[in-house]
Amino acid sequence: MTTPFRSGFVSFVGRPNVGKSTLTNALVGEKVAITSSKPQTTRNAIRGIVHTHDGQLIIVDTPGMHRPRTLLGERLNSVVQATLGDVDVIGFCLPANEKIGPGDRFINEQLDAFPRAKKVAIVTKIDATSRPAVAEQLLAISELRDWEAIVPVSSTSRIQLDVLLTQLLSLLPAGPALYGDDAVTDETLEHRVAELIREAALEGVSDELPHSLAVTIDDMVKRDDRELLEIYANLWVERDSQKGIVIGHRGERLQEVGARARAAIEPLVGTQVFLSMRVKVAKEWQRDAKQLGRLGF
Repeated sequence: MTTPFRSGFVSFVGRPNVGKSTLTNALVGEKVAITSSKPQTTRNAIRGIVHTHDGQLIIVDTPGMHRPRTLLGERLNSVVQATLGDVDVIGFCLPANEKIGPGDRFINEQLDAFPRAKKVAIVTKIDATSRPAVAEQLLAISELRDWEAIVPVSSTSRIQLDVLLTQLLSLLPAGPALYGDDAVTDETLEHRVAELIREAALEGVSDELPHSLAVTIDDMVKRDDRELLEIYANLWVERDSQKGIVIGHRGERLQEVGARARAAIEPLVGTQVFLSMRVKVAKEWQRDAKQLGRLGF
């Protein structure tokens, strides 16, 4: 008897910075979601597509669930809510190296609102702690609810990713592939470029800045005469002081951001990149509905 082809949607949820985007990229096999040690790095429901011979797994990587303090925070939470209402499986990510806390319990309670989705616990970062600590965490997680499965993994060391993929696929409905064989994401190129610039800008900045940073693309122009892609981007912050942080002394920090961003964008677009970035202030944009709309939220 042949195994039926399965296809469907899975979403990884969890507190900010528990490894959801890293796990998404590791399963897809290339970078579709930006990663950072800063909370709330993911702002959209990013779709990464994993192909196997007997199934297609579409990963919807959501912003971390949290108690919102701004209009942006509320909109990020509504992205999560809308996404979870539609997926077949929810993978709740909890790091092996941190005890279950109030934030985890809050998210676990929220999952009751999505009875249609099957629930899997994914214990991330198992290479960052001892085996007894991992065993203790597995036991604690098993007491949270009746899971379909509990799978310990390490995305960076690729430990048990095949086990997780097999488990997730087995929980999907039988059905045809929803995307072509070569698709890895349904994000537009422009959005992926903007995200890579934001990731480069987030590296090494102070804790207050990440939430305040947004990137928009004005234009992307291919110069056929010189195998070159010209990208014109805006980096938006909320205050003049933050503008100074992003630009740095004599523009040095912005130059570093540009170099990091180009190094990430060039493999994606397959050509050399000329990147022009302007840093602009949109005062308190996280709390302003009109500004949020303009910046794509």
